[in-house]
Amino acid sequence: METSLVLVKPDGVQRGRIGTILSRFEAKGLQIVGLKMMKPSREHLEKHYAVHKERPFFESLLAFMSSGPVVAIAVRGEGAIAVVRNLVGATDGAAAAPGTIRGDYGMSKSFNLIHASDGADTAAFEMDLWFGDDTLDWDLDELRWVNDPDA
Repeated sequence: METSLVLVKPDGVQRGRIGTILSRFEAKGLQIVGLKMMKPSREHLEKHYAVHKERPFFESLLAFMSSGPVVAIAVRGEGAIAVVRNLVGATDGAAAAPGTIRGDYGMSKSFNLIHASDGADTAAFEMDLWFGDDTLDWDLDELRWVNDPDA
C-alpha cells in the first residue's frame, strides 16, 4: 500500500471542483485517509516547492498557491502514487488527455487544479509536511472488492 499527497489548488477550490476531484479517487478504488482545507503560509509553501526555488516561476507559484485555500488529501491504495498521477494527467490542462482531471477541467499549465506526489520519496516528504502523523488508519470494506489478492 502506498499513500500519496494530493492538493486541490486554489483554482480548483474556487471553481468548486473539490467534490468532483475527491470522487474521482474514491471511484477508482483509492482510500481517503486524510483531508483538510487550509490556507498555507509562504514558509510552508517554500518547503513544499523547495525543488523549484531556482526556477523563474518560483515566486509566481508561491503567490498563486497562497492566493486562497487549498485542500490537502492523503490517498492510499495499491500503487497509489502512479494511479493518482494517471488520474491527474499532464501538467498542461489544454494538452492533458480527456478522462484525466486536468484533461477534463483544465486549460492552463499554471492553473491546473491539482498537485500530486511524483514518487515515493516525494510522497513521504510531502505527506510529512502536510499531515505529519495526522492520517487515519481505517478499514474500508469496499477495498476488498477492488484489488484481487490472488492476482
